Amino acid sequence: MNVLEGPRRETRRVVFGGRVHVGHVDGDRLHLDDGRTIAEADAVYAPPVLPASIVCVHLNYRSRAIEFGLDLDGTHPTYFMKPATSVNAHKGELVRPADCRLMNYEGEVAAVVGRTMRSVRPDDVWEHLAGFACANDVGAHDFRDTDAGSMLRVKGQDSFCPLGPGLVSGVDIRRSRLRTYVNGHKVQEGALSEMVWGIDELFADITRHITLRPDDVVLTGTPWHSRPVFPGDTVEVEVDGIGRLLNTVVDAPAPENRRGYPATVTRTSLGVALGSDYRLLKAQQDPPSGEQYRAERADLIARNMASGPQPRSPR
Repeated sequence: MNVLEGPRRETRRVVFGGRVHVGHVDGDRLHLDDGRTIAEADAVYAPPVLPASIVCVHLNYRSRAIEFGLDLDGTHPTYFMKPATSVNAHKGELVRPADCRLMNYEGEVAAVVGRTMRSVRPDDVWEHLAGFACANDVGAHDFRDTDAGSMLRVKGQDSFCPLGPGLVSGVDIRRSRLRTYVNGHKVQEGALSEMVWGIDELFADITRHITLRPDDVVLTGTPWHSRPVFPGDTVEVEVDGIGRLLNTVVDAPAPENRRGYPATVTRTSLGVALGSDYRLLKAQQDPPSGEQYRAERADLIARNMASGPQPRSPR
């Protein structure tokens, strides 16, 4: 079955009565697989799928490339992976490590595998997908220098891959728009048609070399204006036809085991985390800080949402 073709179908996984149930939404109620119903507002969500592999594309939206001063035409997609243990659910907590100051949201679409994929042609990708979910490719940019390009600590920490609320098929995702909200204020928006490499191209490219199995996930990129969030913030990712994923940022206590390499704030991490705001904040404080961004973010968000993506100046 082609995942793009209707009618719309959605399944959600919730924890109820001590075990995970599959259900579907009917108004303000969730109908569970054993016949019982619960109020959707009271549901405790589990991730809609449990992937073994999570493949993520670095840059794919033209607006984000503009912000970073890059031209993606004539180039090829590059990827990194998140561990399966990074998966989180709708209404779950985004846990910011105690020593981090630059934890960013990245609203994305997650494309979920339904049939084993290896060397799949672009035209056949839609027959192999189970559906789509909203996703947040959370990143702690304080670890960029420590990771030296691997992205493991930056993007792979526990809770850093929320998916949900459910898994949706029967929607032509290519016509959708994606929006991200922080505390109810819109901070990202982009049409999926803005992608340089479509979902079908990404899967065809990845499966040339990597076998993807049912429930595996590909995160398909984020539009411009990824910025830091802070404990107490709510982050929502909304995709037309798919749903609205909500998570709350909390601070982790300092670890008892203090071994290992600490988070560090550097010009590199600030430049990525603050994007085009780096130049404005740097004019006031050299170097700027995450706390400075937090103090001024209401004005910065309003300005940026009105002006659209602007190239980031050299550091």
